[in-house]
Amino acid sequence: MATDQIAPLVADIYLLTALAETRSFTQTARRLGVSKASVSTRINALEKAVGLPLVRRTTRHVMLTEAGQNLVENAAPAFERIGAGFLAVKDLSDVPRGTVRLTAPVAFGRQHLAPVLPDFLRQYPEVRVDLELVDRLVNLAHEGFDLAIRHTDHPPETYIAWELCGSRSVLVASPEYLRVHGTPQHPRDLSHHACVTYLGNRSYETWSFVREGRRSSAAPIVIPIQTRFRANNSEVLRQAVLGGAGIGMLPDFSAVTSAPGGLVEVLPGWRVHGFFGGKLYALRPWSAHVPQSVKCLVEFLRDKYAQGF
Repeated sequence: MATDQIAPLVADIYLLTALAETRSFTQTARRLGVSKASVSTRINALEKAVGLPLVRRTTRHVMLTEAGQNLVENAAPAFERIGAGFLAVKDLSDVPRGTVRLTAPVAFGRQHLAPVLPDFLRQYPEVRVDLELVDRLVNLAHEGFDLAIRHTDHPPETYIAWELCGSRSVLVASPEYLRVHGTPQHPRDLSHHACVTYLGNRSYETWSFVREGRRSSAAPIVIPIQTRFRANNSEVLRQAVLGGAGIGMLPDFSAVTSAPGGLVEVLPGWRVHGFFGGKLYALRPWSAHVPQSVKCLVEFLRDKYAQGF
């Protein structure tokens, strides 16, 4: 088949590569900004042009046939090179522009991204930011995100990872709770207190501690706790602690509050071990070229959070 005959099918072939990543007509449609019906129609047209089935549909999954997989494996590297070449030429203007699709945890996004992003938009008027706040671990490549903010100790090796700042887990309580129930002096005292903790962490029944200043290899003290309230959002946990529900474990970026009376750090001489991640990163799936708009946003965030929380 001549190149001129293939040219009208290029967009449909790219659509097939996106479908190979998402394994979902719905996700592909959302990623490419088209309707689900359009995705199905275009795949059917491509199959008709090729003369072979390219996609195997079931009630739960979308799988590529051998022919579809072969087509994607040959076409995907070419699309990557085209994309990198286009972005490289686009960046020659030295003016950051375009859309950055950014995802971040809900609490961090509300508390720390939303207040600073207007400054970024004023600084780079030709850049648009689409921010999606979710607490699940988004698959960036499959869902078409350019960047993610993640709280972790070990960023994925297949990603580009920019460290934004250090972070730590802290124990906090309201002054009123401590007045009524007393202030723990040692981690073992926590077994007599109501505790507020993150829902989804691997352990609800124990917290682990290492005394500040001890080497990282020191064996932690494991303390059983009485969990009174759990939630999968640190902003919700902070409100519960402010309301006197108990002593809460929060990432430091959520422990900051302007509420009257504020929160009091509990056991400041101890470091919580193995709970929330120790650093905040901006992550991007590996690519040979990083758009200037993404670089500028990363540098902006690194500057804003350089001192941590």
